[in-house]
Amino acid sequence: MRRLTVLSLISLIVLSTFSTPSVLAESLHSTMTADELHFTILHTNDEHSAMVPFPLVDFDSEKPNPSLGGFARLAQAVKDIRAAKEAVNEPVLLLSAGDYVAGHPYSWLALEGKAPELSVMTEIGYDVITIGNHEYDYGPDLLAEYYTAAGYPAANADTVLVASNVLPPPGHALDDVGINKTHVKVLEGGLKLGFFGLIGIDAVNVAPNAAPVEFADQVEAAQAAVAELEKQDVDVIIAITHAGEDEDVDLAKAVPGIDVVVGGHAHTLLREPIIEGETIIVQAGEYLKYMGCLELAYNTATGKVRVRNADTGQPYVIPLDDTFAQEPETAELVAECTADLNTMIAEMTDGRFADIAETVVWSSFAVPNTPVLQETPFANFVTDAMRLVTEETTGEKVHLACQANGTLRGSIVPGSMPWSEDRVCFYDLASLVGLGSGPDGTPGYPLVSAYLTGQELRRLFEVQVLLAELMGDTYFLQFSGARMIYDPDRAVLFTVPFLDLPIPTTMAVLSAELYAGEGIQDTEEYIRLAKNDQQLYHIVTDYYIASFLPMVGQMLPSLGLVMKDEHGNPIVDLDDAIIYRNGHELKVWQAVVEYAASQPLDNEGNPRISPYYAATAGRLVTKHTVPLWIWLVLILAVLVALVVVIVRAARHRKRRRKLVA
Repeated sequence: MRRLTVLSLISLIVLSTFSTPSVLAESLHSTMTADELHFTILHTNDEHSAMVPFPLVDFDSEKPNPSLGGFARLAQAVKDIRAAKEAVNEPVLLLSAGDYVAGHPYSWLALEGKAPELSVMTEIGYDVITIGNHEYDYGPDLLAEYYTAAGYPAANADTVLVASNVLPPPGHALDDVGINKTHVKVLEGGLKLGFFGLIGIDAVNVAPNAAPVEFADQVEAAQAAVAELEKQDVDVIIAITHAGEDEDVDLAKAVPGIDVVVGGHAHTLLREPIIEGETIIVQAGEYLKYMGCLELAYNTATGKVRVRNADTGQPYVIPLDDTFAQEPETAELVAECTADLNTMIAEMTDGRFADIAETVVWSSFAVPNTPVLQETPFANFVTDAMRLVTEETTGEKVHLACQANGTLRGSIVPGSMPWSEDRVCFYDLASLVGLGSGPDGTPGYPLVSAYLTGQELRRLFEVQVLLAELMGDTYFLQFSGARMIYDPDRAVLFTVPFLDLPIPTTMAVLSAELYAGEGIQDTEEYIRLAKNDQQLYHIVTDYYIASFLPMVGQMLPSLGLVMKDEHGNPIVDLDDAIIYRNGHELKVWQAVVEYAASQPLDNEGNPRISPYYAATAGRLVTKHTVPLWIWLVLILAVLVALVVVIVRAARHRKRRRKLVA
């Protein structure tokens, strides 16, 4: 039984013995019921540097608008709720489940030694935060600098950093920023809360730049944290996880004693909590579009925690829309960060773009990045930008551009208000493709130029089908310069038991063609790509994909890819394949923004996105055929039938010989 259970029973007896009825009634009115202590958890996750409302092009602080999010609106919402709860003596906590860095361009300022997101979050008054996978996007060394810039380890006095399964190597700078395995906080009224933080399995798998940081087993780390917190006699245990709700449910099943899980990573908007046993699981979407609000009651008699939202009518998630004004002090802090970002962008684009709110292109339609696991118009736009801007930069024909869905962060949504109609601004566009950094330490993954044989391109297409089947939409590859028909059901022949090793068929791609025309793929000028084609073809992708794809061949040799130079020599150092322009790495986001700005001009002289991108273009076509296992069964049946026929024929001949003899 938790600490407060016994103490509260004693206090109830004393209170009922010596309090007058009027005093007790007043106490019950202000604190609900005598055996309950109320508190509220406000929470966000996957903020991804979305410091201003999105889409920014629609935002106007003085007018009604449909934009969501932004730290200044969040600050006002938190301020309002804290004031309302303070009036009834109810404590309020504000938590983040990680990935506050990366995605939107404000994260680029981390590469200049700043920590805009976390500096503002500490001012807003976050109580406890954890570390997500995208915090490692720029590497653990720079992450340590980021926390230092945000004031850590001293900042732990206000905003506690908990990450229970993060294992920096001895002597690493992350050891010096004050990462806590657990944290205990005593609320007014005596309620004692225990916190721990976790990064999940899938999140670790998509944190390629985290090395040499390692991560302990999630369940073992949680068990150790719960045991430590119980040793400290806490009343409520709260896990702040960056794992996704599926892993959160598994955690609740595997580790008894967790009362609440405040989660992130999956970007899921849970409009109601998931209840797994006695564990309450919440998550609040993405990009600060919503703030989670979980009203809880701790029963001092039973030691149990229950949800109160249904009683009070309080929604579990609150849209951060224009009903919230911008909190002035936070708005001023964000404006300072915006000025720094505008200066940075002007320097990186040689003055071509100098304001994140500047209109880059117009469009009379949205360019969606949905549905999952399929060709999308936005993916076609991005890969076309990569292919065509590279051709313009290098003066060489590019046969194929390749990009993964995991780096495409949304859809192009043009403005919808009178002052923004059809407009797409720099911030809204760059936010969709601004992940990563290059070896030069500047924002964005650089473009990489390499050559593959036609046979390897066929393997690349097989990899596309296989990765999508085994690893989901994050690894679904999109292409410019090609057209393929494939059967996803034929990607894997079978999986080796115990080893969990898939055996690819290399027969999922039914046909593959390369575009032989110029510009976008709006004609039928295609050439068939033969399976044994040894000709070299020029491809472009980003630095991360180029480093990842050859690893598939290391695990599955039948799908091996060797990046080559134009002479067919293997590329030993991937840095040598980076595309440079005017002495600087050419980034994916730069290619996309410039491609957008170079769209055909409309009657008013403005670049307007081509109607070609209003829908998909038939580049990735699925066709379901007879499953390979049926062919295997048929072949096996034929073989068995042949064996039976042969055996019967042999026996028949043997009987005939006996009769003749």
